[in-house]
Amino acid sequence: MSEIVKNEAFELRVATMDDVPALHRLIERSVNGLQAGEYTEAQRAGALGHTLGLDTQLVKDGTYFVVSPAGETEILAASGGWSYRSTTFGSDGAAVRDASVLDPAKDAAKIRAIFVDPEFARRGLGSLVLAHCEAAAMAAGFTSFVMGSTLTGVPLYTLKGYREVGRIDVPLPNGEVLPIVSMTKKATNEEAPLHDSGAS
Repeated sequence: MSEIVKNEAFELRVATMDDVPALHRLIERSVNGLQAGEYTEAQRAGALGHTLGLDTQLVKDGTYFVVSPAGETEILAASGGWSYRSTTFGSDGAAVRDASVLDPAKDAAKIRAIFVDPEFARRGLGSLVLAHCEAAAMAAGFTSFVMGSTLTGVPLYTLKGYREVGRIDVPLPNGEVLPIVSMTKKATNEEAPLHDSGAS
């Protein structure tokens, strides 16, 4: 039975393979609706399903989560996950993937693919997913996190204690290039495990 974390307005649960079609739609809406200020239409088109998209390995690993309005589980308002594998970013269609397992004693957990539907933007859902991912990674023994952030996500992640350590220009299948920001953070006592108020 999968854990559900609830507040007064939303509930977060572990994603399943049944969610995959809806996740693809959520991610496309998020990228085109919220990232147009930083990336061109051609960059977004080339990145969807490649650099920006769903890595179903996370769903199979049980480390990817979805957020729905309370009582409306068929609506996906946000998603995101973390990984104990080496791949830092990219969807199933990414050119470079590495499923090797990380060692919590020396490696950082990967924060992966946080997307919010534009209809639910600026309601704290990105922060909710990020906090849950950090807590879950810490519960698995990790003490630091890394991510490949979009330019759009950098302000939020900086606010949450991440620091930029480099930039990567990712070649896309349509000939465009997508700038991605490498960011890292050390876990602190502030990343306490979230309370769950029910299970299903």
